Amino acid sequence: MPALVLLGAQWGDEGKGKATDLLGGSVDYVVRYQGGNNAGHTVVVGDQKYALHLLPSGILTPECTPVIGNGVVVDPSVLLSELSGLNERGVDTSKLLISGNAHIITPYNVTVDKVTERFLGKRKIGTTGRGIGPTYADKINRVGIRVQDLYDESILTQKVEAALDVKNQILTKLYNRRAIAVEQVVEELLAYADKLAPYVADTVLVLNQALDDDKVVLFEGGQGTLLDIDHGTYPFVTSSNPTAGGACTGAGVGPTKISRVIGILKAYTTRVGAGPFPTELFDEDGEALRRIGHERGVTTGRDRRCGWFDAVIARYATRVNGLTDFFLTKLDVLTGWEQIPVCVAYEIDGRRVEELPYSQTDFHHAKPVYETLPGWSEDITKAKSFSDLPKNAQNYVKALEEMSGAPISAIGVGPGRDETIEINSFI
Repeated sequence: MPALVLLGAQWGDEGKGKATDLLGGSVDYVVRYQGGNNAGHTVVVGDQKYALHLLPSGILTPECTPVIGNGVVVDPSVLLSELSGLNERGVDTSKLLISGNAHIITPYNVTVDKVTERFLGKRKIGTTGRGIGPTYADKINRVGIRVQDLYDESILTQKVEAALDVKNQILTKLYNRRAIAVEQVVEELLAYADKLAPYVADTVLVLNQALDDDKVVLFEGGQGTLLDIDHGTYPFVTSSNPTAGGACTGAGVGPTKISRVIGILKAYTTRVGAGPFPTELFDEDGEALRRIGHERGVTTGRDRRCGWFDAVIARYATRVNGLTDFFLTKLDVLTGWEQIPVCVAYEIDGRRVEELPYSQTDFHHAKPVYETLPGWSEDITKAKSFSDLPKNAQNYVKALEEMSGAPISAIGVGPGRDETIEINSFI
């Protein structure tokens, strides 16, 4: 039975939550494999809207087991708050599993994140300030705190001491901040132990046994391909691997078990934070996309930068992820434009470039080369099949499919759970 990876094929915010939720009734496990509460999903169920930051979208499907894998960094206060909020709304969260090997975002990680961004000034990366980057840095530097450490006070204290030996020097001598007390951090972290205990498990074992038992497992990436630490627009990226390979390391499942990789594409392009964005619009069209598409970050609350669809990026996402399918979202937002430009290539120093340049310098200087497609004015939110779409909307989808290099198997025509056209089944 399939193990599916579902990930963002642009800079994140493509509508992964809706796609995951749509599949939730057909899968047994939904797994977050990287990132932290710097990622956000909005899922609309009936007249209810749910904003999820750290939890897998499968938390809203009663038959599904949601899993936070070892590749995720966990802020315990955020997680418990999110669980409490869902419980108050009648959502059963008791099936959640958290990897004991997932790393904890500590209070000092958050402090370091914020003061570092402030110190960088105009060179700042545009992080969410939630401690994600410093937590991954601690993980690589082997001074990180893992969920399992909450259950051994001696080990926890030793690890916090090791981390703060260096960090307090930086905070006091470089940033002129007060030193953080080891005892205070240990006490705060230990307070979460009993509350998290019912959820902690060996998720690597659970997931591999599930696949051996022919269960369907969906791996849900946070952020997007162009924010990948290795394959994104470095250094304006996240601190983990949202690409398909990250699902294997972030969940402990071998690549031979992955049967399908689904990329989520918005019918236009958005980005949050700093960094290059060739198709970004600074005119009325950009503002209209932002307004009609409700383009504001679920987690950050920041307005998203908006631009036309970029086929160069889509082709790149197909290549580095080995995408088998696309889920095209927010097609309805484009209703009303007489003409819709699509970026098919870049111009860099007078050269036409049709693939994403590997050079950071070239990408910063890339100018979009557009082809214009005819738009449509008809309401498409009630469309139930591809043939229900206006002819120009059909042609737009077909053009994006051809340019992007993988079949479009589903189309979002509205925010609701049922406002989706399924062309080919993902399972």
